[in-house]
Amino acid sequence: MDLGLQGKIALVAGASKGLGKAVALGLAREGAHVAIISRDQARIEAAANDIRDATGAPALAIAADVTRPEDIQRAVDETVNKFGTIHILVTNAGGPPPGAFVALTEEQWQSAVNLTLLSAVRLSRAVVPLMQKLKWGRIIHMGSYSVKHPIENLMLSNSIRSAVVGLGKTQAIELAKDNILVNSVLPGWTLTERVEQLMQDRAQRANTDARAQYAAIEKEIPLGRMGKPAELAHVVVFLASERASYVNGVALTVDGGATRTAF
Repeated sequence: MDLGLQGKIALVAGASKGLGKAVALGLAREGAHVAIISRDQARIEAAANDIRDATGAPALAIAADVTRPEDIQRAVDETVNKFGTIHILVTNAGGPPPGAFVALTEEQWQSAVNLTLLSAVRLSRAVVPLMQKLKWGRIIHMGSYSVKHPIENLMLSNSIRSAVVGLGKTQAIELAKDNILVNSVLPGWTLTERVEQLMQDRAQRANTDARAQYAAIEKEIPLGRMGKPAELAHVVVFLASERASYVNGVALTVDGGATRTAF
């Protein structure tokens, strides 16, 4: 199937590793030109080199912190200067730290809102005018299945990612007239560095080892395993494509069947 992504310009945040990098690589494989963002200059340059080597597609590395409004605007400006416009935005940021409600401070809540919610707001606000001129756009917010299936000891993520889904749903209603489609993708347990850190945290609190934590989670997933970053990326790439022209306002869970709710 031709996804119609040849020559499209995509800006992918949080793309030096994990799910963000997998998404950028998937878009590049379909012929998109990608600009990728991370705070770590060395890692984002290495990720861009990996993408170029694997696909032959142009990849622009931008060192930027998505918690800083000025960095977001600079990243958008650099992308436009390099490629001319932006057709596709994938909002993504590292997850907020684990913690129970009673242990979290006001400062931690403010930091998590800035990282998870406001980064998606600011990135969207910076690219929407470009998409409105094109009368074509795709915004995909990367979230977590914790929106539908709260995860133990992840109070900040469980709460604030729900706000991002609400943001996306409302954007989908408001921006549809400009042919800008907005969807959220909610990955379940996927084999990334973030999940490794969470398994170590769980093991420490349970006085066990990480392997036992992996096994306990995989037992609850109908497919019997955690996902691979590329499997999540395939879904995002489809939503970013021409072929997803009537998919708007969804929050799509990609979790191997782990979520037990019907909706």
